[in-house]
Amino acid sequence: MKVLFATYPMAFHTPGGGEIQLLAYRKYLPAHGVEVTLFDQWNPRFLEHDIVHFFSCVGGSVHFCNFIKQLGIPLVVSSSLWITEETKHLYPVGEIKHQFALADRVVANSDTECEALAQVFELPREKFATVYNGVEHTFYEPVAPELFRDQFAIRGPFVLNVGNIEPRKNQLTLVRALKATPEVKLVLIGHQRDPDYARACFEEGGNQVMYLGHLPHDSVLLRSAYAAADVFCLPSTLETPGLAALEAHAAGCPAAVTEVGSTQEYFGDSVSYLHPTDVESVLSAIQSALATRGCSRRSNSLSIENRRLDWQSALAALHTIYRSLV
Repeated sequence: MKVLFATYPMAFHTPGGGEIQLLAYRKYLPAHGVEVTLFDQWNPRFLEHDIVHFFSCVGGSVHFCNFIKQLGIPLVVSSSLWITEETKHLYPVGEIKHQFALADRVVANSDTECEALAQVFELPREKFATVYNGVEHTFYEPVAPELFRDQFAIRGPFVLNVGNIEPRKNQLTLVRALKATPEVKLVLIGHQRDPDYARACFEEGGNQVMYLGHLPHDSVLLRSAYAAADVFCLPSTLETPGLAALEAHAAGCPAAVTEVGSTQEYFGDSVSYLHPTDVESVLSAIQSALATRGCSRRSNSLSIENRRLDWQSALAALHTIYRSLV
């Protein structure tokens, strides 16, 4: 089976979780008998593939998807979208609904997300299918926290946030929450997707904030950062559910995670939850997670069938979806 992967043109300028997911699919699907090609606009080769899988529903994506359906090729769309009746006014709902209607199957990362998408866009529930996110097996393997602390000369307690710096990731609220604990540093790792927003975070945080830039996803320093952190905090305004949080959890790092999105379907009662617009809630969740830091590192089993997630097993569901369309 041959599958062509495509996404919007700017996606890999500042890659985030969606792009890591795409590359993980590409890496692990061959073990399921799926040959993956990345779309090349100079040599598209559409008709050489059994399926086209498009990642994202960023504005304009519907035109590419419509062309695929005109060619008569089965289309799968990965949504990576958390939307509700209360927030749908923030999105081009008509265009996204058109894109989803074109798709033979829309892949979401949780049953919760599937239910929300079907309801908001008034589309049949059976159009949506869950493929849970996975974690690279290396994040489950122990690594010395000293590697990270020594590399960046970090000695005291710190809260870690890994992700693109932008309003949706909500780092500014995290900066404000941690002002109540000035002895605790905030370490930020990721691209500056919104430079003005990033500048506001750095200015308000002052010396309490350490911005380390981007670390490669396969870097041992990133794994060491999860091992070294006192708490990993994901205060996003929405998550589906956040690969960095899954990686931190796999490493056994105590975590404070947004309650908005599909996080509870993944983490169950193994993390502390926060409301992203409430500074006090963010601080309380961090303090709750900090209280567990002196104990042994938490279990890295998730609430999904009480097991560890890895890409190899997670993608069995995607292979089943592909087979049903060919």
